[in-house]
Amino acid sequence: MGTDIALVIALVVFLLIAFRQVLPSPPAIWQIMVGGAVAMLLAGAVTPVAAITAIDLEVMIVLFSVLLLGAALEESGWLAAFAGKLLGRAGTTGALVTLVVVLAAVGAAVLTNDTIAVIGTPLLLGYARHTGIRPHLLLLALAFGITTGSAASPVGNPQNLLVAVHGGFSEPFVQFFTALAPPTAIALVLVCAVLYATARDEWGRPCGRAAVSAAEDRVLVGLVRLSLLTVVLLLAVRTFFPQIFPGAAIPLAAVAASAAVPFLLSGRRTVLLRSVDWPTLVFFAAMFVVMEGVRESGVLEGAPGWGSPAALGVPAVIATGMIASQVISNVPFVALALPLLEQAGAGPETLLALAAGSTIAGNLTILGAASNIIIVQGAERRGVTLSFGAFMRPGVPLGIAQAVVYTAWLVMV
Repeated sequence: MGTDIALVIALVVFLLIAFRQVLPSPPAIWQIMVGGAVAMLLAGAVTPVAAITAIDLEVMIVLFSVLLLGAALEESGWLAAFAGKLLGRAGTTGALVTLVVVLAAVGAAVLTNDTIAVIGTPLLLGYARHTGIRPHLLLLALAFGITTGSAASPVGNPQNLLVAVHGGFSEPFVQFFTALAPPTAIALVLVCAVLYATARDEWGRPCGRAAVSAAEDRVLVGLVRLSLLTVVLLLAVRTFFPQIFPGAAIPLAAVAASAAVPFLLSGRRTVLLRSVDWPTLVFFAAMFVVMEGVRESGVLEGAPGWGSPAALGVPAVIATGMIASQVISNVPFVALALPLLEQAGAGPETLLALAAGSTIAGNLTILGAASNIIIVQGAERRGVTLSFGAFMRPGVPLGIAQAVVYTAWLVMV
């Protein structure tokens, strides 16, 4: 009976996530997941103790730290000012679009995709007003750049974080970057090529210069730089001087926490804590509880997964990730797929394929990534509408071409 209840609850949760937009008052994804977790507890599919222990502390620490760093960047105004100075150097539409793609990609790899989506949307809409460039072109550059760039980093997006923590990677930053940075670079070239194809008539047109806003809080800017420098130094020491940490990797949580400490010691910690994206953290905590109910039901032990290790195949995993992420969203899909792949004996290249496929799924449709929804909703609040079709026309061919690139690369390595 417990098995049936857990499966029914999980199925209802995923169906609500998939079709929430057709509901009269669509609930947020985190609200649906919290409802599922509460239902698991009330139905007895998960005990309170099991629910608490199911919440992965390392994932929560990493996610909180990255979100706190993103909140500090937004509050300080430093990231917007830094991006503004670079974008102000662009003399043509094509140069500006290319800079947006590159900056969005790098920012997402370091600070997570949703953070850059929140900060970048108002910044680029302001640029569109001042330069005369179509806002849709800049919004597409932002969305495609964020999704593609986040694929190369274990903290670039939540699904990569799940794979990095639970995939048995000893050095997730190094392993993700080594395996996924080269195809990501090619995938970013494809982004620029697709955007050029959609706006070739205005690609070489001179664009005006927009005013650059100054950073607002110099103390907070200093803390941001200190945090970023701390993370870079930790990773550099571990990579180039491994003898300092013999036989052990620096956990992701330790790296992330080192970035968060300066803000918790600052005079604006209350403001920063209020600015953290708490719904995302709540979503993850609730998702762990729902997945614990699925695990306790025993259904995963009896599931065949993708078959034997020899039959898994990088192409199948990437294709499945891209399609399934459109239906139940990429983070829940990865949470479901990870134990199945581990059960089937999947190797690192297959887990990296899972991360890559579920990530670039965001380039197919607006619903493929939460960062897309953030961009679209942020634009609508400012009077600009990016339709489903306008996104898919360049997004579908881009996503398919990128899938080919990642598949070919991961098969070769």
